[in-house]
Amino acid sequence: MVSTPATAPRLVACPTCGKPLPWSVENPYRPFCSERCKSIDFGAWAAEEYRVPETSETEAELPGESE
Repeated sequence: MVSTPATAPRLVACPTCGKPLPWSVENPYRPFCSERCKSIDFGAWAAEEYRVPETSETEAELPGESE
């Protein structure tokens, strides 16, 4: 019988604090290391500290619109 060696979980950095943590379905806060880091990130989005850049299509005036 051939057994396969267990692989170590992949380590990723928490997007908020940078702490290395294993990427695991057992972490309810994934990709964050804790509820605190998850809340900090959520608050930053709510405060509009992060923004998705506009594309040239959304910058163009839509037909029928006038300034």
